[in-house]
Amino acid sequence: MNLVAAVIVIGILVFILLGVTTKVKPVRFVGNIAIKIVIGALFLFFLNAFGSKFGLHVPINIVTSSVAGILGIPGLAALAIIQTWILV
Repeated sequence: MNLVAAVIVIGILVFILLGVTTKVKPVRFVGNIAIKIVIGALFLFFLNAFGSKFGLHVPINIVTSSVAGILGIPGLAALAIIQTWILV
């Protein structure tokens, strides 16, 4: 195999590998966001379950689930504070 053919084969393999990996990353990103939204809904469910004793209720919808899921516990605390002091 001469040098030109080897370079062409390596170039084709690089483009194939780049093509395969670029299609997987957006799907993985969307999957991670979806999982975080579901985890945020679970956080809100437990906040509503335990917060009902104190009169705290944060509605579970896509926006609040996204905030709680992406930001985590600080986002959940922020939603509770907004519900308690601002939206009374």
